[in-house]
Amino acid sequence: MKPEDYIEQVIDIAVKAGSEIRNIYLNGTFDKEIKSDNTPVTSADIAAHNIISLALKALTPDIPVLSEEDAEIPFSQREHWSRYWLVDPLDGTGEFIAGSGDFSVIIALVEHNRPIMGVVYVPMTEVCYYAIAGLGAYKRDDKSEVRITSRQLPDSNEPPLKLAVSRRQDPQSVLKLFNQPKHCELIVLGGAALKSCLIAEGKADCYVRIGPTGEWDTGAAQIIIEEAGGQIMDLELQPLSYNERESLENPNFIVVGSPHLAWDRILLNE
Repeated sequence: MKPEDYIEQVIDIAVKAGSEIRNIYLNGTFDKEIKSDNTPVTSADIAAHNIISLALKALTPDIPVLSEEDAEIPFSQREHWSRYWLVDPLDGTGEFIAGSGDFSVIIALVEHNRPIMGVVYVPMTEVCYYAIAGLGAYKRDDKSEVRITSRQLPDSNEPPLKLAVSRRQDPQSVLKLFNQPKHCELIVLGGAALKSCLIAEGKADCYVRIGPTGEWDTGAAQIIIEEAGGQIMDLELQPLSYNERESLENPNFIVVGSPHLAWDRILLNE
């Protein structure tokens, strides 16, 4: 089967998981723990993980599932996967706990170490972003579906940039990475995938992530931003890769809507 043959089923799975997350969020009662990597996990993360994992295994029994909540799979086993599902059942757990509403469900299909399909569903707005390699990126809500493209800025050494930043991040820690921080307009939003989707639909130009993230945080966002005309790169401006090493932790990275710009000059070279 081709990815386009089951994109609708994957969107439905994300919606079902998102509905469960929304119900738990609105109810206001959930369990919370701190994992061994010092990140929080809630009963909503686990509920969404169970829904997604069971549904994907039923949909495609021959394709393994790698989820943030079930990631203790040794590389010696993973390295033989030519295709697998990469899942973050609840991206933005901190935002969920804080009550901001900025969180999403992420499902990606990775083939030969590159995402080829991605779905990002936002439970509190019921908006879905999705993309398939070679077929474009789209935004869907209950009223419409539109193809999305990133904003292509004119060539310039000092372009005015709409810079997406996290609610829980000191903006100065990001601005100091730019040669001309005065040219940056800040847009504050929680959730790594949501900021990437904001760039994919042309409402922001750049997002820099400093600090630990997992491959599940970027898989779906990567194919969505690429199909919209943008790119995700590490801070050496090299593409991110997937399932090529024991660690599933990403390097620091940058999401850009206009890959043709001279990012090596826009960013400070330290």
